[in-house]
Amino acid sequence: MNTNTNSEEAKLDRRRFLGAALMSVAAAQLGIIGSARADSKKVVSGETSKSTNNKSFASLKQIDADLLNVAYAEAGPADGRPVILLHGWPYDIHSFVDVAPLLAEKGYRVIVPYLRGYGTTRFLSDETFRNGEPAAVAADIIALMDALKIDKTILAGFDWGARTADVIAALWPERCKALVSLSGYLIGSQESGKIPLPPKAELEWWYQFYFATERGREGYDKNRHDFAKLIWQQASPKWNFDDATFERSAASFENPDMLRLRSIIIGGDKAWLKAKRNMTT
Repeated sequence: MNTNTNSEEAKLDRRRFLGAALMSVAAAQLGIIGSARADSKKVVSGETSKSTNNKSFASLKQIDADLLNVAYAEAGPADGRPVILLHGWPYDIHSFVDVAPLLAEKGYRVIVPYLRGYGTTRFLSDETFRNGEPAAVAADIIALMDALKIDKTILAGFDWGARTADVIAALWPERCKALVSLSGYLIGSQESGKIPLPPKAELEWWYQFYFATERGREGYDKNRHDFAKLIWQQASPKWNFDDATFERSAASFENPDMLRLRSIIIGGDKAWLKAKRNMTT
């Protein structure tokens, strides 16, 4: 999670900002940029809409997609132009609970999956390596698209979801119609990531160093709920979320693979080394 609290992005309500960005993409696709700008302005300014302030998605669906049985929410017409919305860590599909209806109203088929390690998304085999590599998560979404018979889609996400969307656009450009990437990791060089930063900047990534230790692994497993809440507070200091909003998402962190994926992200899997090299060259 990007914890740069001095950035302008951290000062915005991410869900509203993402909604505005997606509405602009939708407008460009449909040729209705004028009306969409008006809708986007309402979303950013906080004006009420009949589609906002939703508590949850109506229902979830499950589908087998390569290595996973993926849980996802869906909104909009089945024959609409597809949009896939990708959440980050430590968040979940409810980051898009107000955005999805706005897009559905414009005729889009909106798919919001739980990424591997979240919610009721599960690995189909106990033998599968629990990999947190970005390319592996991106491959999950390609597999989901195949399972849903979606050839090409608009991709949007933040944090891990943003990087997942970026990886798909880079490695599978023929599957990406348009891209909205917000507030978080981009595709970067692992070598440049080894260069030390000033102390204040290093402090913002404290939890990554923590995760690299056995103490961090045990601490995260023991305090997963409070850990996630702390990250929410640090990453978005002006977001005055209530307990109900947090608890709605916190339930998805009880996935048994959450801890294993967070720990393995530093190591990774040899199967994805080639993909990693392709992204950084």
